[in-house]
Amino acid sequence: YVPLRDTASRAIADHARALSFAIADGAMPSNEGRGYVLRRILRRGVRYGQQILDADRGFFAKLIPIVVDTFSDAYPELKSKEKEIIEIIEDEERAFGTMLDRGIAHFEELKVKMKDSNRDTVTGSEAFFMYDTMGFPPDLTELMAEEAKLKFDMDGFNKEMEAQKERSRLDRKQKKAGGTSIVLELIAEQTDYLSKQGILPTDDSSKYSREASATASGKVVAIFDGSDTETFGFQSSASSGDYVGLILDNTSFYAESGGQEADLGEVKIGPDGATLSVTDTQVFGGYVLHIGTLSAPISVGDDSTTYVNYERRNMLNPNHSMTHVLNQALREIVSDDVDQRGSLVSADKLRFDFTNKKALKVDQLQKTEDFVNSIISSKQPVYDEVVPLSDAQSINGVRAVFGEFYPDPVRVISFGQDVQTMLKDPDSAAWTESSVEFCGGTHVENTAEAEEFVIIEETAVAKGVRRITAVTRDAAKECREAGKALEGRIAKAEEEVGTRDNEEMGTEATTLRKDLDASVISAPLKATLRSRLEGVQKKIVELNKAKAGEKLNKCLSVVRESVVGKSVCAERFAGIEGKGAVKIAETVKKTNPECCFFGVIETDEGKLMAFASVPDDKIGELSANDWLKEVLGKFGGRGGGKPGFAQGQAPECDVDELLSFAMDTMTEKV
Repeated sequence: YVPLRDTASRAIADHARALSFAIADGAMPSNEGRGYVLRRILRRGVRYGQQILDADRGFFAKLIPIVVDTFSDAYPELKSKEKEIIEIIEDEERAFGTMLDRGIAHFEELKVKMKDSNRDTVTGSEAFFMYDTMGFPPDLTELMAEEAKLKFDMDGFNKEMEAQKERSRLDRKQKKAGGTSIVLELIAEQTDYLSKQGILPTDDSSKYSREASATASGKVVAIFDGSDTETFGFQSSASSGDYVGLILDNTSFYAESGGQEADLGEVKIGPDGATLSVTDTQVFGGYVLHIGTLSAPISVGDDSTTYVNYERRNMLNPNHSMTHVLNQALREIVSDDVDQRGSLVSADKLRFDFTNKKALKVDQLQKTEDFVNSIISSKQPVYDEVVPLSDAQSINGVRAVFGEFYPDPVRVISFGQDVQTMLKDPDSAAWTESSVEFCGGTHVENTAEAEEFVIIEETAVAKGVRRITAVTRDAAKECREAGKALEGRIAKAEEEVGTRDNEEMGTEATTLRKDLDASVISAPLKATLRSRLEGVQKKIVELNKAKAGEKLNKCLSVVRESVVGKSVCAERFAGIEGKGAVKIAETVKKTNPECCFFGVIETDEGKLMAFASVPDDKIGELSANDWLKEVLGKFGGRGGGKPGFAQGQAPECDVDELLSFAMDTMTEKV
């Protein structure tokens, strides 16, 4: 690798600069988009350092202060973000280290095999194995192959990658289609065929209607069954029971897009009233595909009327609208640097992914939840308007998902502020206080329709990306009620601890903990209740210790009286912990230093704990260790220890007989 040292040094220096500037500008290494470019740059630099320059793990992050010192006069943001840049690179470098070691070792083995078989090309399947099984990036495999004067089959790798994607895609589609092996989706050749047949993209402008009685009338312009035919899977007719995708010239269905799940419902077709039970709605090149099973035969050209399941749609709408408000809340409460990284809007919940290095604190979660609920209670109108993209982009504070393609003109969703008013004064600072986003989804008309908002989970999904899951309306109200019920139970436990039987309280606290962990309630409330319950459990432990201490003190009083003037003594104790044996032995030694003592503790768990204590000047006659073993051995127990003190256990037996035998055994010796 000596000839590569200069190349490696230059590449590392270049990559350290690039990463420092990119992270300072807000970019983060990830598995997609610009983030993946950064991750590849970092891994390439780390590989050069460890393999070519024999650098230690973690060397790359140590270069960042040098970059900052060199360029911070001209770029002061480097200095202000230095700590953050180093932390991010350290985490990435640490995560890549083990993978790199395994990848390099595997590649070295592969080179030997290739030499033995007289091959000079790393196959696509070999590179894909390193990527799929070991997580080793193909660009590094290609670079290592080039350095070893070997060829790399990138086309073969891409084919393997596409095959895996196809398997995953088919699996997802089949699950959505209820397990059927038929996957209905249009690719370029099918949309091209439709275009050449003079079939126009679907008019879905009525999909934004909020009226429960809204329908869209039109015609069936194409029937798709996915078969391999000269017409690319399109048929002129279909029969009862067929699983097909219908393209209509007009629809009120919302096709899955932008994280929002597709509409479900029915399409009524033809004079005989055939029904397509729609289980999925997808859009390809503007053609909306209504997917489902037919109740009767139909043909292309038949009249159609769409009936969206608006009950379900009306559960989706508030969830989608509240993702926008949640986005605004996170920027207000957590950081203005929070950026959306994805979302899911379904009928039963909403999910929002956003950039943030650490988990949100309990108070941040509570403030975020409160912020959204304040927007709901303020009954803000929700405005939507389609405007030229350049005009929309000029609105101060408008949000868009990074990497997402937006049409021109674009649809703008605004909460509390009319879009046209904003366009008249796009630079106004007031607009930054509202939620304004580009969005093609369906929404409520007024935030009050969401009724209630509850965050039920906040968790990590990737490095630097967090996920909030939340619910609205009835689901949120149920969470509130469940939370109040648990809070009431915990409050009662807080009142009763110390006044009720401690064992009962311990059982109650354990049950409460299980119920709390399994509950679906407000995440900040759950964290607070968990802390309060831990306080109850801690107090129970303290009371148990105090109770045990009281019992032990009573036992010690008995011992002080029983050992007076005796050379050998044996006693039984109940209701104290096994570790009380040491205290008892110490008390015997202080009260009567000449006394040999044998004790049996009957614990609350039903066990028999035995211990023996022998003064130093009597160990020669019979040590505590030998005494204990001899006594317990007769009753099926076992134990051991030092000459002066030993402990053990015995199975259930006649304790009086055991103590009598212990007395006789030692009395004979002393």
